[in-house]
Amino acid sequence: MSPTSAPGPTAPASRHRQGDMGRRVSWRREQLGLSRQDVAERCGSVPGYIRYVEEQSVTSPGIGFLTSLANALETTVAELAGGTADLPPGTATAPYRPQFTELGVGECHRLLGTHGIGRVGLSTPDGPVILPVNYILSEDAVAYRTAPNALPASAAGNRVAFEVDRMDDALSQAWSVLLSGTARAVTDPVQVRLLNERAQSLPWAGGDRDLWIAITPTRLTGRRIAARHTYLSSAVARPELQ
Repeated sequence: MSPTSAPGPTAPASRHRQGDMGRRVSWRREQLGLSRQDVAERCGSVPGYIRYVEEQSVTSPGIGFLTSLANALETTVAELAGGTADLPPGTATAPYRPQFTELGVGECHRLLGTHGIGRVGLSTPDGPVILPVNYILSEDAVAYRTAPNALPASAAGNRVAFEVDRMDDALSQAWSVLLSGTARAVTDPVQVRLLNERAQSLPWAGGDRDLWIAITPTRLTGRRIAARHTYLSSAVARPELQ
């Protein structure tokens, strides 16, 4: 599936020439809130070369620079090169002495953010199913678009679960947020218009998906897993994920 952005400001022309690695580098940099100057200082380069790597469709940096760049972006060369694109997240080793934390409601809302891709779990005549959907956070509700005859639409009127998670294989840390509540179809024209205006992207699956389903949580929980120590002695073995 390829994301289709909703109409908005025209992107700089240089972004249309980006290659796969350039997109991954710029995405990761923006995800960390870093400027090109920041990345350049971290990896011993100059901002102009970071821009070149991000914007040109064909680049072939040496492995030494790629390793420094991956370290600067707190990821791996394989991740930047797209070598893990078809792998499920969480293939890295478990963190050393993991710290497990229960998250409060406020932190759960913060991690849900404004939009993204989550998973809705619902019951069907054939048994329970879990489906990925593009969602937005609108006030206290999670909302997603679907087609009236599509399986995610059958959530309306039923109690469902919704889950979002993120994993950082490079640092062996992760978090997840789980909410449950009764889903409803949004039929009020004013509410539908507001949801359309707030949507950051069209559904990745494409097609006519103009039915909004909203879930107001009655229960919201979250968890975070992180390493207690960032740096380990080379003599300490890291346990594999069990």
